[in-house]
Amino acid sequence: MRLPLRPVAPGGEPVAEREIVRPVDLCAPGGTLNPEAVGWTRHALHRTALPGWGRNKRFEYWAITTPTSIVTMNISNHDYRANVSVTFTDRDGYREIRQGGNSWLPRLGGLRDARNAEPMEARRRDVLVRLTPDGAGTVLHAESERIQADIRVLAAPDHESMGVVVPWGPRVFQYTKKDNALAAEGVVVADGVTHRIEPETATAVHDRGRGRWPYFTLWNWGAGVGTTAEGRALGLQLGGKWTDGTPSTENWVRLDGRLHKIGNHLDWRYDRADWTAPWTITGPDVDIVFRPQHHSRQIFDRWLIKSRSDTCFGHYEGRIRLPDGDTIVFSQVFGHVEEVERRW
Repeated sequence: MRLPLRPVAPGGEPVAEREIVRPVDLCAPGGTLNPEAVGWTRHALHRTALPGWGRNKRFEYWAITTPTSIVTMNISNHDYRANVSVTFTDRDGYREIRQGGNSWLPRLGGLRDARNAEPMEARRRDVLVRLTPDGAGTVLHAESERIQADIRVLAAPDHESMGVVVPWGPRVFQYTKKDNALAAEGVVVADGVTHRIEPETATAVHDRGRGRWPYFTLWNWGAGVGTTAEGRALGLQLGGKWTDGTPSTENWVRLDGRLHKIGNHLDWRYDRADWTAPWTITGPDVDIVFRPQHHSRQIFDRWLIKSRSDTCFGHYEGRIRLPDGDTIVFSQVFGHVEEVERRW
């Protein structure tokens, strides 16, 4: 099996999706996908226990954006291999400091918790990342030779975030929880220089994953935070390729704090020979252009295991028709897009 299962039609495709409103187990007792888990949620209702060892994928990714910098923390555990990283990027010129790497036969470090309420931690040599849910948000802590960070992400009790289960088969499936437009506060020290993170100007994006992927994988992901043309608070969450050919998508809009699901498989178009050329993202209800300011590539290739990511930072513009028929228009919404290829 390779992802995508099939190409999406030009201009995208509509898809009917089921909203889940009660807690549900991701897996059946034997470790296969629970059919009742397929759908999407506004809150974290999936219990994500993954029995067995060898093909399970568990990851947590956070990105904190301020007017002057971007800070990311990542813990990614694949049973046999783990990656831990912390980065600091200066938005003036996009100079990046990246610390971390891979370790083999790692411990799970809290990632096994089915409700994802325990502290999660990973270490590689002199790099440590610890993520601690505390009921009112998450405390992010990182230590490395060049970066030290203590950040608190704030979430109101009624804050909505999208969870969705993508089924490729009874033994290959993925739960993802995507979140954005979260306030953050704290401090980061990069190469000895202190950078304060203020909740009035900093926003956080979160990506959680639990599942079992096919060996050959390709995906697009994009997120952005800003305002509409009418001045309403806006969060964008867009994805593609890995969901194509399934009954699920990870596309939604946050408008003044309320989540609106976009039931479209999206048609992503961009130039792999020129990643900084404009990207278009279209569907029956979506017409978006992303204009990159900066492109970066990360590659890990050890024959059987490969990870390539091409990520661009820049701005979104376009329009989206909401499920209630209203259309929102926006421009200069800062965020990122990416294409990721994996053999894992």
